[in-house]
Amino acid sequence: MARIKVGEPAPDFELRGTGDRTFRLADYRGRWLVLAFYPGDFTPVCTRQFCSYRDAADRLDELDAEVLGISPQSLDSHERFRDRHGLTVPLLADPERVMIRAYGVLGPGGMVRRSIFIVDPEGIVRYRQLALLGLHYQDVEDLRESLRRARAEAPA
Repeated sequence: MARIKVGEPAPDFELRGTGDRTFRLADYRGRWLVLAFYPGDFTPVCTRQFCSYRDAADRLDELDAEVLGISPQSLDSHERFRDRHGLTVPLLADPERVMIRAYGVLGPGGMVRRSIFIVDPEGIVRYRQLALLGLHYQDVEDLRESLRRARAEAPA
């Protein structure tokens, strides 16, 4: 399983997500994209992470970037997770772990490593963060700072 490096093209993807939509990397050409991989719906840390994004939705909007959550649970699980907690970030289902493997975030025992990738408008990875422990996640302020740095370091 390859680890994607900063400066490399983001692996393409096409996954079903909440809102009965299909999400593709190509749909975000010309826009900044934040990919938030997480281990599972309804787990305590993942619930805190995505509820924190919901609670700071206005701050997320200021990022001028789309944020997508990706985990291996089914679309049905994602819909229930979204509905139970009123989540606002689209959640993408990767039950075959195709995207998870492509981005190099499949951990021991098939668990997904909590991680963030920031992809620039040209489809290049400009930031990558893999949590050493699954208990830490990037809150909205962390995402804002990571995105600010990624934009500053991206070629003009």
